[in-house]
Amino acid sequence: METIEVIDMEDIFERLANRLCDMNNELSMTQARIWVEYLWEDFETTRAKAGREYEGKEVTERIVTQWINSYGPRLHDFVSNNPRYEHLLQDEDRRLH
Repeated sequence: METIEVIDMEDIFERLANRLCDMNNELSMTQARIWVEYLWEDFETTRAKAGREYEGKEVTERIVTQWINSYGPRLHDFVSNNPRYEHLLQDEDRRLH
């Protein structure tokens, strides 16, 4: 069962990264994947710290998709204005998962 879960997450991350790449031609596929993983982790961590109950990957996917749709075309600008996140785009071989 765990193997299916990992494959399923890979499919979700790949689908979201493709969506982000389609919306932002300034990002490579690897950079888009890093952003997707970062947004995913950030959402789940923030909810957990707030004491919210885990609602499943479907909810997280929906939220990350909304963020991509809203901010995806400008994510590269966010990094240039916030050097704290610059590392997300410099090391293309690093992934969170």
